[in-house]
Amino acid sequence: MSTLSSRASVHWMDKLQIFTEKLLTWRLKRKLREKMRQQNRHPVLDWVLAILWAACVVLVINQYVFQNYRIPSESMEKTLLVGDMIFVDKFSLGPELLPGVAKLPGLSKPSRGQIIVFENPTYLSKGPAFTILQQMIYMLTLTMVDIDREANGEPRVHYLIKRTVGYSGDRLKLERGEVYIRPEGSSKWFPEKQLMESLGVRENAIRQVSKSEYPFIEAVGAISAYRESSIEPPARLGSPSTTVAYKDALAFDRSRTSVLRDIDPSDPRIAAVSRRYNLGWYIPDGRVFPMGDNRDNSRDARYFGPVSVNRVLGRAKFIYWPIGRIGGIR
Repeated sequence: MSTLSSRASVHWMDKLQIFTEKLLTWRLKRKLREKMRQQNRHPVLDWVLAILWAACVVLVINQYVFQNYRIPSESMEKTLLVGDMIFVDKFSLGPELLPGVAKLPGLSKPSRGQIIVFENPTYLSKGPAFTILQQMIYMLTLTMVDIDREANGEPRVHYLIKRTVGYSGDRLKLERGEVYIRPEGSSKWFPEKQLMESLGVRENAIRQVSKSEYPFIEAVGAISAYRESSIEPPARLGSPSTTVAYKDALAFDRSRTSVLRDIDPSDPRIAAVSRRYNLGWYIPDGRVFPMGDNRDNSRDARYFGPVSVNRVLGRAKFIYWPIGRIGGIR
């Protein structure tokens, strides 16, 4: 009986040895085949595969950790200048699982005074697959090819960078271009600069329109309203140049809307716009009110309203180019 058991054991060990040898031989052959393929592969293909692999790694880092951006406009001067290259922290505020899809929880939320990058509310997405392809091509061509363009060939504005001025619960209004904020729980309106200083938050707003220009801007708005209503404008309004209206389109429209409401108080659309100008914007929970530091040259929440924190992609942290401007962003 013991002899039969011993033979069975030896037979099983022989089978295990044969199986192990076959496995090791198969693995060795597979490695040799892979090595031969690499040797026979064209060097250019090796370079292409290496570049594609590196691009994929960078895309993952850009999506979930940090991303570099180039400042395209003057809306954040003098904090950020056209051509500045910056790093944006995406991890802290919670990255998106995929571009435009399912924002992941972050370590914190946007706070007042922070410079944030967010999706342009007026941007119409073509889907995450297109965005990934666009970013890949843009990166591989060293920013020379951008396939995300309008029908006229102009690049589509997917992301905006502004400073968080209004916060959830605030009410914010404009008086001749100056920002006033009534924080949640307060009955008092505070000038932006005063509120920011009291909270220890940086305020970098600059103005290009002088106070002396506002009577002319408002006069042009009033004249426009009278002419829309086929009424001769009062002589006291004079004949100011219409080009001055473009210096502050919101002040122009507020004056125009106020006169139109006086002419026809029954128009519900005009009444609603007039109330918005007089009462300001209310910022609901889970939203912020971003504005450019260069107030008279920025298209921001004054035009498209408060922005959901789920659309905030990251916080601007550091300028890395040009060399003379290297440093943190405040």
